[in-house]
Amino acid sequence: MVHRREIDGQVLAFGNQGDLYLNAMTWFDHGTGSVWSQPFGEAILGPLTGSTLELLPSTLTTWESWRDTHPDTLALNAFSTRSGFGLDLMTIVVEIGDEQVAYPVELLRERGVVNDVVFGLEIAVVIDPRDEQRWSVFSRNLGNTIAELEVIDGELTDTLTYTTFDPVRGLGTGGPLAARALGHLPGFTAFEWEFVNLFPDGRVWDGS
Repeated sequence: MVHRREIDGQVLAFGNQGDLYLNAMTWFDHGTGSVWSQPFGEAILGPLTGSTLELLPSTLTTWESWRDTHPDTLALNAFSTRSGFGLDLMTIVVEIGDEQVAYPVELLRERGVVNDVVFGLEIAVVIDPRDEQRWSVFSRNLGNTIAELEVIDGELTDTLTYTTFDPVRGLGTGGPLAARALGHLPGFTAFEWEFVNLFPDGRVWDGS
Protein backbone atom coordinates (compact mmCIF):
# COMPACT_ATOMS: atom_id res chain seq x y z
CA MET A 1 0.00 0.00 0.00
CA VAL A 2 1.17 3.53 -0.77
CA HIS A 3 -0.26 6.63 0.93
CA ARG A 4 0.28 10.33 0.32
CA ARG A 5 1.96 11.53 3.53
CA GLU A 6 0.59 15.07 3.49
CA ILE A 7 -2.13 16.23 5.88
CA ASP A 8 -3.51 19.78 5.60
CA GLY A 9 -0.37 20.99 3.85
CA GLN A 10 1.98 19.34 6.36
CA VAL A 11 4.32 16.62 5.05
CA LEU A 12 4.75 13.91 7.66
CA ALA A 13 7.76 11.65 8.25
CA PHE A 14 6.87 8.16 9.43
CA GLY A 15 8.60 5.36 11.28
CA ASN A 16 7.64 1.81 12.25
CA GLN A 17 5.85 2.03 15.59
CA GLY A 18 6.49 -1.63 16.31
CA ASP A 19 3.08 -2.71 17.60
CA LEU A 20 0.19 -4.34 15.73
CA TYR A 21 -3.38 -3.14 15.38
CA LEU A 22 -5.85 -5.79 14.19
CA ASN A 23 -2.77 -7.92 13.47
CA ALA A 24 -1.39 -5.30 11.04
CA MET A 25 1.51 -2.84 11.08
CA THR A 26 1.37 0.53 12.81
CA TRP A 27 3.46 3.66 12.16
CA PHE A 28 4.21 6.80 14.14
CA ASP A 29 4.79 10.24 12.71
CA HIS A 30 7.86 12.09 13.97
CA GLY A 31 6.07 15.44 14.17
CA THR A 32 3.25 14.61 16.59
CA GLY A 33 3.95 11.07 17.76
CA SER A 34 0.50 9.98 16.57
CA VAL A 35 0.11 6.26 15.90
CA TRP A 36 -1.26 5.24 12.49
CA SER A 37 -2.82 2.03 11.17
CA GLN A 38 -0.97 1.00 8.02
CA PRO A 39 -3.87 -0.73 6.18
CA PHE A 40 -6.36 2.02 7.05
CA GLY A 41 -3.94 4.95 6.62
CA GLU A 42 -5.63 6.46 9.68
CA ALA A 43 -4.27 7.90 12.92
CA ILE A 44 -5.64 5.82 15.80
CA LEU A 45 -3.83 7.45 18.76
CA GLY A 46 -2.40 10.89 19.44
CA PRO A 47 -3.06 14.46 18.31
CA LEU A 48 -3.97 13.48 14.73
CA THR A 49 -6.46 10.75 15.72
CA GLY A 50 -9.09 10.39 13.00
CA SER A 51 -6.94 11.93 10.25
CA THR A 52 -6.60 9.76 7.16
CA LEU A 53 -3.99 9.62 4.41
CA GLU A 54 -4.92 9.43 0.72
CA LEU A 55 -4.43 5.96 -0.76
CA LEU A 56 -2.49 6.05 -4.04
CA PRO A 57 -2.37 3.49 -6.89
CA SER A 58 0.40 0.91 -6.39
CA THR A 59 1.11 -2.69 -7.27
CA LEU A 60 2.67 -5.87 -5.94
CA THR A 61 4.45 -7.74 -8.70
CA THR A 62 7.77 -9.35 -9.55
CA TRP A 63 10.85 -7.28 -10.30
CA GLU A 64 11.02 -8.90 -13.74
CA SER A 65 7.46 -7.83 -14.61
CA TRP A 66 7.99 -4.31 -13.27
CA ARG A 67 11.25 -3.85 -15.18
CA ASP A 68 9.65 -5.10 -18.39
CA THR A 69 6.98 -2.41 -18.12
CA HIS A 70 9.22 0.34 -16.67
CA PRO A 71 12.73 -0.33 -18.03
CA ASP A 72 14.14 3.02 -16.82
CA THR A 73 13.27 2.41 -13.17
CA LEU A 74 15.97 3.17 -10.58
CA ALA A 75 15.97 0.81 -7.61
CA LEU A 76 17.81 0.69 -4.30
CA ASN A 77 20.64 -1.83 -4.57
CA ALA A 78 20.63 -3.32 -1.09
CA PHE A 79 21.16 -6.87 0.06
CA SER A 80 17.99 -8.72 0.95
CA THR A 81 16.57 -12.20 0.77
CA ARG A 82 13.91 -13.02 -1.80
CA SER A 83 10.46 -11.90 -0.72
CA GLY A 84 8.01 -14.66 0.15
CA PHE A 85 5.03 -12.56 -0.89
CA GLY A 86 3.59 -13.63 -4.22
CA LEU A 87 0.25 -12.95 -5.85
CA ASP A 88 -0.89 -16.56 -6.10
CA LEU A 89 -2.64 -16.78 -2.70
CA MET A 90 -3.61 -13.13 -2.35
CA THR A 91 -6.56 -10.91 -3.16
CA ILE A 92 -6.66 -7.48 -4.80
CA VAL A 93 -8.61 -5.13 -2.57
CA VAL A 94 -10.55 -2.12 -3.81
CA GLU A 95 -11.75 0.35 -1.19
CA ILE A 96 -13.95 3.25 -2.27
CA GLY A 97 -15.95 5.27 0.22
CA ASP A 98 -17.18 2.90 2.90
CA GLU A 99 -17.24 -0.18 0.64
CA GLN A 100 -14.43 -2.72 0.36
CA VAL A 101 -14.22 -5.66 -2.07
CA ALA A 102 -11.53 -8.34 -2.29
CA TYR A 103 -10.90 -10.13 -5.60
CA PRO A 104 -8.99 -13.44 -5.25
CA VAL A 105 -6.12 -13.44 -7.73
CA GLU A 106 -6.64 -17.10 -8.61
CA LEU A 107 -10.20 -16.37 -9.78
CA LEU A 108 -9.14 -13.15 -11.51
CA ARG A 109 -6.58 -15.03 -13.57
CA GLU A 110 -9.29 -17.40 -14.77
CA ARG A 111 -11.54 -14.49 -15.78
CA GLY A 112 -8.89 -12.01 -16.95
CA VAL A 113 -10.99 -8.97 -16.02
CA VAL A 114 -13.88 -8.29 -13.65
CA ASN A 115 -16.41 -5.52 -14.27
CA ASP A 116 -17.93 -4.43 -10.98
CA VAL A 117 -19.51 -1.49 -9.16
CA VAL A 118 -18.00 -0.38 -5.84
CA PHE A 119 -19.63 2.46 -3.88
CA GLY A 120 -21.50 3.45 -7.02
CA LEU A 121 -18.36 3.67 -9.18
CA GLU A 122 -17.98 1.40 -12.22
CA ILE A 123 -14.59 -0.30 -11.95
CA ALA A 124 -12.57 -3.05 -13.61
CA VAL A 125 -9.93 -5.24 -11.99
CA VAL A 126 -7.59 -6.48 -14.70
CA ILE A 127 -4.91 -9.16 -14.90
CA ASP A 128 -2.53 -8.41 -17.77
CA PRO A 129 -3.16 -11.17 -20.37
CA ARG A 130 0.51 -10.92 -21.33
CA ASP A 131 1.84 -11.41 -17.79
CA GLU A 132 -0.23 -12.79 -14.92
CA GLN A 133 2.04 -11.04 -12.41
CA ARG A 134 0.73 -7.61 -13.48
CA TRP A 135 -2.62 -6.20 -12.42
CA SER A 136 -4.45 -2.87 -12.44
CA VAL A 137 -7.67 -1.32 -11.17
CA PHE A 138 -9.43 1.10 -13.53
CA SER A 139 -12.50 3.28 -13.67
CA ARG A 140 -14.75 2.14 -16.54
CA ASN A 141 -16.36 5.57 -16.83
CA LEU A 142 -15.27 7.12 -20.13
CA GLY A 143 -17.55 10.14 -19.90
CA ASN A 144 -20.38 9.35 -22.28
CA THR A 145 -20.04 5.58 -22.00
CA ILE A 146 -19.31 2.92 -19.39
CA ALA A 147 -16.88 0.36 -20.77
CA GLU A 148 -17.68 -3.35 -20.50
CA LEU A 149 -14.25 -4.94 -20.58
CA GLU A 150 -13.24 -8.45 -21.60
CA VAL A 151 -10.03 -10.07 -22.76
CA ILE A 152 -10.58 -10.95 -26.43
CA ASP A 153 -7.74 -12.54 -28.42
CA GLY A 154 -5.27 -11.41 -25.79
CA GLU A 155 -6.45 -7.76 -25.85
CA LEU A 156 -8.28 -5.83 -23.14
CA THR A 157 -11.37 -4.82 -25.12
CA ASP A 158 -14.50 -2.76 -24.53
CA THR A 159 -17.23 -4.99 -25.95
CA LEU A 160 -19.55 -2.01 -26.56
CA THR A 161 -17.23 -0.11 -28.91
CA TYR A 162 -14.50 -2.69 -29.56
CA THR A 163 -11.88 -0.22 -28.39
CA THR A 164 -8.74 -1.89 -27.05
CA PHE A 165 -6.78 -0.64 -24.05
CA ASP A 166 -3.33 -1.24 -22.61
CA PRO A 167 -3.99 -3.50 -19.58
CA VAL A 168 -1.27 -1.84 -17.49
CA ARG A 169 -1.49 1.87 -18.37
CA GLY A 170 -5.14 1.99 -19.42
CA LEU A 171 -4.34 3.90 -22.60
CA GLY A 172 -6.51 3.32 -25.66
CA THR A 173 -4.63 1.41 -28.34
CA GLY A 174 -7.20 0.96 -31.12
CA GLY A 175 -10.83 1.51 -32.06
CA PRO A 176 -13.21 4.47 -31.86
CA LEU A 177 -12.17 5.47 -28.31
CA ALA A 178 -8.42 5.03 -28.82
CA ALA A 179 -7.81 8.64 -27.77
CA ARG A 180 -9.32 7.94 -24.34
CA ALA A 181 -7.79 6.30 -21.29
CA LEU A 182 -9.14 4.29 -18.39
CA GLY A 183 -8.44 6.11 -15.12
CA HIS A 184 -6.23 4.32 -12.59
CA LEU A 185 -7.78 3.63 -9.18
CA PRO A 186 -6.03 2.60 -5.96
CA GLY A 187 -5.95 -1.06 -5.09
CA PHE A 188 -3.80 -3.13 -2.76
CA THR A 189 -3.06 -6.77 -2.06
CA ALA A 190 -3.98 -8.74 1.05
CA PHE A 191 -4.45 -12.33 2.03
CA GLU A 192 -8.15 -13.19 2.26
CA TRP A 193 -7.95 -13.83 6.00
CA GLU A 194 -6.37 -10.40 6.47
CA PHE A 195 -9.14 -8.76 4.48
CA VAL A 196 -11.87 -10.47 6.49
CA ASN A 197 -10.13 -9.51 9.73
CA LEU A 198 -9.68 -5.85 8.76
CA PHE A 199 -12.96 -5.38 6.89
CA PRO A 200 -15.58 -7.68 8.46
CA ASP A 201 -18.35 -5.94 6.51
CA GLY A 202 -16.44 -6.16 3.21
CA ARG A 203 -17.32 -8.35 0.25
CA VAL A 204 -15.20 -11.15 -1.21
CA TRP A 205 -15.87 -11.58 -4.93
CA ASP A 206 -16.67 -15.23 -5.58
CA GLY A 207 -16.38 -15.33 -9.38
CA SER A 208 -20.11 -14.97 -10.05
